[in-house]
Amino acid sequence: MASSFDTTLANLGINRTTARTVVRTANQADTLTQNDFLKLLTAQLRNQDPTSPVDATQQLTQLAQFSSVAGISEINTTLKAIQDKLAGTSTSDALSYVGRTVLVPGDTAFPREGGGLAGAVELSGDAANVTVSIQGPNGQILRSLTLGPQNQGTVTFDWDGVTDTGTPAGPGPFRVVASASKAGGSVPSTTLVWSPVTSVSAPSSGAPVLSLPGIGQIPISQVRQIG
Repeated sequence: MASSFDTTLANLGINRTTARTVVRTANQADTLTQNDFLKLLTAQLRNQDPTSPVDATQQLTQLAQFSSVAGISEINTTLKAIQDKLAGTSTSDALSYVGRTVLVPGDTAFPREGGGLAGAVELSGDAANVTVSIQGPNGQILRSLTLGPQNQGTVTFDWDGVTDTGTPAGPGPFRVVASASKAGGSVPSTTLVWSPVTSVSAPSSGAPVLSLPGIGQIPISQVRQIG
């Protein structure tokens, strides 16, 4: 069934059908393409009243408006292609994370092959005292690290894998708990731990997601550092 748009063009002597069948959506059928616009303009010139021709300035304005719309459409198409390319690159880059260690927000950490572990604490403000507690599977405190006064930002720490009693802490995993305080209260902080990347998944939308043992899945945007 011809649309009202097709009927209008037909009255002007414009036929949008071709020798081959072209399947178009409802939105496409009601969309004026560049070719359609030129045909319409030609028909307008051919059928105009010689005693009262179409104003040339008006024609130029119509051409400029259509060119602007066509240009915007081409820009949108180009940007979509760039977006798809960048998304593919991000996924490809994320796959290179598998087998490497990353520094991410979390409180579960596994020791290095030689024992001990490293991490960091993000402080939202200056702190008079920062402490890090290494806890065992049952929540018992194995080691307390005192980092002292620290400025706003990221503070690193390194634990040698030995408990407060001087004995090896074992294979873990360990829970890392950080706290920061200042006169009059606490300072918001985020514990960062190193964790190996076991796999990467790419959702249909959004950033790739990393799978980390003991922590779970986190978006790649949460990675602070790559080991």
